[in-house]
Amino acid sequence: MAGSQYIALSGMRTRLDQLDRLAADISNVNTAGYKSERSADAQSDRPQFARVLQSAIDVTNGTRRLDVSPGTLTATGRDLDAAVEGKGFFVIDTPAGPRYTRNGHFSRSADGTLVADDGAAVEGTSGSITLGKGEVKIDADGTVRSGGAPVGKLKVVQFDDPSVLSAESGARLRAPESVEPQEVDKPLVHGGTLEQSNVSVVDRVAQLTSVTRSFEALQKAMSLVMNDIDGRAIDQLGRLR
Repeated sequence: MAGSQYIALSGMRTRLDQLDRLAADISNVNTAGYKSERSADAQSDRPQFARVLQSAIDVTNGTRRLDVSPGTLTATGRDLDAAVEGKGFFVIDTPAGPRYTRNGHFSRSADGTLVADDGAAVEGTSGSITLGKGEVKIDADGTVRSGGAPVGKLKVVQFDDPSVLSAESGARLRAPESVEPQEVDKPLVHGGTLEQSNVSVVDRVAQLTSVTRSFEALQKAMSLVMNDIDGRAIDQLGRLR
């Protein structure tokens, strides 16, 4: 296969990955605390072609980075909703280890434990938080009160470079094993509030249109090379023989 065909194919592959990322962003536009990811194309040289044809350069996806820009804080009036203002993430205890999120849409399990949407326990500074039967209130420092009495304090952590976190599902994030979070001593937490997704629908639709058109252009170029140019070359070589 000619180098130009490799270039077109690699470009089409990166566009497909970009479309997947944009689809994930658009589908989570209403997910509280969702953070989008940004990536760029990177050049990937193939030495075996570079010696013969300098234009034989593949395109591949660059490193993905989490976009940690904040979403809009929206009052919900729900007692178990919470949002972090500024830096910081809530910590969720999962079977796979701690996970981090800005989605503070919490619930009360059957045994009174404060849990995330999927039933995973929300970590407090002293372990899981068990709610009583009274009214729940979340103070600005993350202290959770049930029936007026404190029952725990939400654990809020931050990272030196939060963009290294990777999306796992919805607004749930995973940290690399080599990265250790630092607990925030004085977090600013808003009870009865949720942080909305930081995805702009207008921006994502514009990107979707651009990526789709780019994919179609590469597809046409691939067709031109394979069907027209290669076809003519084969025809001419056949006549010479």
